[in-house]
Amino acid sequence: MADRVLVFDTTLRDGEQSPGVRLDMEQKLRIGRALVELGVDIIEAGFPISSPGDFDAVQTLARELTGVTICGLTRAREKDIEVAAEALAPAERRRIHTGLGVSDNHLQHKLKMSREQALEVGVNAVRHCRQFTDDIEYFMEDSGRAEPDYVYQVVEAVIAAGATTINVPDTTGYTYPAEYRELIKGIIENVPNSDKAVFSCHCHNDLGMATANTLAGVLGGARQVEVTINGIGERAGNTALEEVVTALHIRADKFGCETGVVLQRMLAISRLVSEETGMLVQRNKAVVGANAYAHSSGIHQDGVLKERSTYEIIDPTLVGAEKSEIILTARSGRHGLKHRLMQMGFSFPEERFEQIYGHFVQLADRKTEVFDEDLRELVTL
Repeated sequence: MADRVLVFDTTLRDGEQSPGVRLDMEQKLRIGRALVELGVDIIEAGFPISSPGDFDAVQTLARELTGVTICGLTRAREKDIEVAAEALAPAERRRIHTGLGVSDNHLQHKLKMSREQALEVGVNAVRHCRQFTDDIEYFMEDSGRAEPDYVYQVVEAVIAAGATTINVPDTTGYTYPAEYRELIKGIIENVPNSDKAVFSCHCHNDLGMATANTLAGVLGGARQVEVTINGIGERAGNTALEEVVTALHIRADKFGCETGVVLQRMLAISRLVSEETGMLVQRNKAVVGANAYAHSSGIHQDGVLKERSTYEIIDPTLVGAEKSEIILTARSGRHGLKHRLMQMGFSFPEERFEQIYGHFVQLADRKTEVFDEDLRELVTL
């Protein structure tokens, strides 16, 4: 059996931090229920101490959602952890997610701590979490810019203290895939007790490499991915769930891993999150964009109509789309036009078809796209 990769969805926490996004309780419940149906393993429901609204959201999701682990984020502070534990109390399965920065940049400028001080604070936070749950995730913020030897030291200490999942965030989207793979691989190989924890990828998209870095982390040995629907999140966003999960499925030959996600539900939840957050999905977005299975070039149309796999590596029905689309434009050829006419119930002798094709090319030069109603007029000319 292939290795299992856990899917940790943070749409309702990190995703909601997208500028301009604010979800009410009913919206969070709709998305939360859809995430359960999608088959994610962990839902990060919020940051309970940050506001009464976040506390209520985490508590409500913990009470209402079953069959999934509910996670609450905290800083490495006792009060944060106690408030998160209270919010998570109704959950069937609960996880506390705590941690600190590990890069010198964060230690010096944000935390105002030495490495030794931060390590002590982190270990104490994990020990405090153990009073409330055995499922503890420790994040090492800005791992992508941290000194590896210090990262190894932190990982060993927090696992010894009771952390069961280690989150290795590329918080600023700074790393590139080979670096991130080596970071994960290096931790696993150099930390004596690394076999006692699951390692998790949490990558941001500032340089457009969040998905590539996350997949590289899986190759390095990570077995949890932290993602959001449509890749929403702060700045340039988080790693997109639909991209990572589909890549693991399509390239099973490369990764040898599987998830519990029901791929056929991905397009539906992508649209739901877009509607609830007001964040439109760009048309050329991988996997779930409106153009993901649309073909307008004559060469591409000809190939796809002869054999879909010539230009499509993802069967649209795999992710919940109905079919590939042939978009008629000035770049479309005879094969695409003939196919569309046949779908509409028309069949013409070759000479008559050539006349229609001539009119079609003239019209297509004047329009962005030629629609069925345009073709009905063309066949009467």
